[in-house]
Amino acid sequence: MGSTIAAFAFMEARRVVITGLGVVTSLGWDLDDFWDNIVNGRSGIKRITSFDPSNHKCQIGAEVEGIDFSQFFANSRDAKRAERFIQFSVTASKMASAHSGIDFSHQDPNRAGVILGTGIGGLQTVERTQRAYDEGGPSRVSTFAIPMMIANAAGGIVAMDYGITGPNFCVTSACSTGNHAIGEAWKTIRFAEADIMIAGGSESAITPLAYAGFSKMRAMSTRNDDPERASRPFDVDRDGFVMGEGAGVVILEELEHAKARGAHIICELTGYGTSADAYHPTAPHPEGLGASQCMERAMKAAKISPEKIQYINAHGTSTAHGDIAETIAIKSSFGEHAKNGLVVSSTKSMTGHLLGAAGGVELAISALALETQTVPPTINLENPDPKCDLDFVPHEAREAKIDSVLSNSFGFGGTNASLIVSRFAE
Repeated sequence: MGSTIAAFAFMEARRVVITGLGVVTSLGWDLDDFWDNIVNGRSGIKRITSFDPSNHKCQIGAEVEGIDFSQFFANSRDAKRAERFIQFSVTASKMASAHSGIDFSHQDPNRAGVILGTGIGGLQTVERTQRAYDEGGPSRVSTFAIPMMIANAAGGIVAMDYGITGPNFCVTSACSTGNHAIGEAWKTIRFAEADIMIAGGSESAITPLAYAGFSKMRAMSTRNDDPERASRPFDVDRDGFVMGEGAGVVILEELEHAKARGAHIICELTGYGTSADAYHPTAPHPEGLGASQCMERAMKAAKISPEKIQYINAHGTSTAHGDIAETIAIKSSFGEHAKNGLVVSSTKSMTGHLLGAAGGVELAISALALETQTVPPTINLENPDPKCDLDFVPHEAREAKIDSVLSNSFGFGGTNASLIVSRFAE
């Protein structure tokens, strides 16, 4: 055991690159269309239609509409038997794989893996199954209820579709889920447990129960008469987050593996940091201590100084305490650079907050920002909060020289995860 640990400790960490991106959001699922909507500051938030919200305090959300999931499953029956968060995961995984150009039938199945997370999982199935049970007892519960509820089902289905037999597990860490899943996949490749990983997060929590619960916490916006302007991170008039749904998935590969198959390398995943606030079940540490530590650990892993980060895709949920705590954390970790050359934006102003899927979607945005040298905007930032005093790129996207991007995800329970992507260089 000791010799194994010693050998592991002295193993040279392998480089990990991103070769494919897949997103399913209210702003689209075609990658070009999605990015066009992001850089042009379009909102995907509307009055929700999946249930009648008239008796809820929050009646708006960023719903995914108009997609035929059956085209991404082996057959339409399998698509119908999959919970919505699973449909999102499978679809985004297939899109990311297609974008990467990888053919898993030509890969060693033992050297490929899947880490797909979700913050809440099959909540729609839970609600529907409880109603069926209340109305008709045990006999009314579907045979597929449990496979549709469990959080790891998405990764299992993706692995079965591709015949992938390497590492496969699910991460569930609230709003940090997507970043944790991708970060753990990064570590899996770096330490030679796999050469290819499908990683990201998915969520489908636009349901009556979720809306009632989050609203009771006063966490959600009630700007129902103006949905597109409801998510307003860092604005003094913000009144809570707006729920989004969807998935964000990336294809990670060991550098030499990607080069050997002639893959297009979008960027390199260079850093991953985690921490815990250990402060409160839902509120962030008011001084941003956990968030700051998390960002610093990611930079240490990437072996870069704060000045080498040009853009931060902020967690920025549009909540009263969260936006201030993140601002304080950024200033603590980046010092003078925070106000001298660093730009920060929250794309949740457009996509809403996708909870466990946020990290995957926002890492895709971070990779596209690097590839296009474009910083997406924070829309609806009309009256900046004096306590949120950084350059948050209000209203319009901005061209900029970007070498590295840091993407933050902070979740209930004080769980934090930051990722860093950098322009690929030999």
